Amino acid sequence: MQRTVESFGEDDTRRLASQISQGSKKGDVYALIGDLGVGKTAFAKGFAEGLGIDEPIVSPTFTVVRTYEGGRLPLHHFDVYRIGDVSEMDEIGYEDCFYGDGVSIMEWADLVEPILPDDVIRITMEKDLSKGTDYRRIIIESHKDEDNSN
Repeated sequence: MQRTVESFGEDDTRRLASQISQGSKKGDVYALIGDLGVGKTAFAKGFAEGLGIDEPIVSPTFTVVRTYEGGRLPLHHFDVYRIGDVSEMDEIGYEDCFYGDGVSIMEWADLVEPILPDDVIRITMEKDLSKGTDYRRIIIESHKDEDNSN
């Protein structure tokens, strides 16, 4: 299934992410793909809000992963921008996050493509400056069977 959504600002992006997270289940992995400044962290913030996580969400650029509790599901927020080699993900314990009791969202996921599960949900975010500086095209791709597509 593929769906494209237009966002005209950070609030739109956060609202969409919040809606998506409300349907997330234990073990879901969301791969955020897009250039620098496209809104991946804003998406992660909205995703956390939808799970009911109240604490501030910051991109874990130097720690690679942060886990947030206190919502409907634990959230494992990855930022793999600084990963030099996919094997470094083993040291971080990514499998415990992917296959544990929470949900994972990963910024720059295309950099660690080989470790992503087959049923990863890809969120590709693209700018189109002809539609304004705040415009984003957000493409959601899921290989899961969905009975209620929107």
